[in-house]
Amino acid sequence: MENENTEDPRFYNAPIFHFSDRSGRWLLQNPEYVRGLLEILDRQLAEQLDFRRLTPLNRTFLSETLRQQETDVIYSVPFKSEDRPNAWLIYLLIEHQSIIDPTMQLRLLIYIAQIWDAQRQRWDAENVPISQRRLSLIVPILFYTGEATWDTPLSLTNIMDIPDELARFVPSFDTLFLSVKEADVSTLTQTDHPFGWLLTVLQKERASQLELSEALARALSHLSSSQGSQAAQYRRAIVYIVLLILHRREEGEHDALLTLVDEHAPNMEVKLMAQSMADVLTQRGIERGIERGIERGIEIGKIEEKQTAILRIMHSRFQTLPEGITDKVHAITDLNRLDTIFDSILAAETFDDIDWQDRNGQ
Repeated sequence: MENENTEDPRFYNAPIFHFSDRSGRWLLQNPEYVRGLLEILDRQLAEQLDFRRLTPLNRTFLSETLRQQETDVIYSVPFKSEDRPNAWLIYLLIEHQSIIDPTMQLRLLIYIAQIWDAQRQRWDAENVPISQRRLSLIVPILFYTGEATWDTPLSLTNIMDIPDELARFVPSFDTLFLSVKEADVSTLTQTDHPFGWLLTVLQKERASQLELSEALARALSHLSSSQGSQAAQYRRAIVYIVLLILHRREEGEHDALLTLVDEHAPNMEVKLMAQSMADVLTQRGIERGIERGIERGIEIGKIEEKQTAILRIMHSRFQTLPEGITDKVHAITDLNRLDTIFDSILAAETFDDIDWQDRNGQ
């Protein structure tokens, strides 16, 4: 589950690009950080889960649409109970959101149903006896890191227009919810887990440099105590902090903030790491700029081809054209509008029948 090869540029791609969504998912690929999240949300539940046997769930059973949404994390984990010698296997469905989605509970329900349907299909394929067919419990978790207050209830009735007496027919289930930006520092750090201290830094990602520096200093002091016994998550924490600085703060702040991190993590070669990350970011930016240039070049080529085709067919249909018509056609750069004009010329009996109107107000 761990990949600590920070010299490989591919290691940085997901957290750097689309940082607000992918960074949380990247952090939660570490079992200890999953434990840290559960301890914040429901400490009693966390104490009954065997995180040593936390296993990522194969997502191939999900629909293509859901697989393309890279913000979710699904794990299986044993639930320990004194009443049962063999632990139950339950699923943790963690959805990381950076924006508010009023349909979240519907999305979670779809996820849950697809997991259960995959289990049903396995029963059929393996001829599991009816008496042994039992669905796994799924614990949905919403990990929200956006700035806006999430004031939308996590309920299907919130997106339905029904009278109260019909609400009993609407599926309902509990969802563990953490709004990082609104949580008290004491709530995030109640167990002194590294994950909670990282979240206190994330809270200040848009704050002043002084506020972020103060949060960094506090968090790094607590994180440094875990670097011996929890080296893997400590390293992941430092990488995450460096990525946050590079991605969220102005370039003029980088040196001071990275120096602060370096002072608390001298063995991590923080500035060298940051430079490697920045090089990847710059190269990817250049590559994307080239891609956009190529895309724009192709688009311009299509526009010019359509303009030429319109002028040619007008000359063919009407022989003599009004003065300035060539400039008028070349001034139109919207492909959809050019297509409409082209079709209009084909149907026009006279030049005056051509529809030049801009349907999109452009």
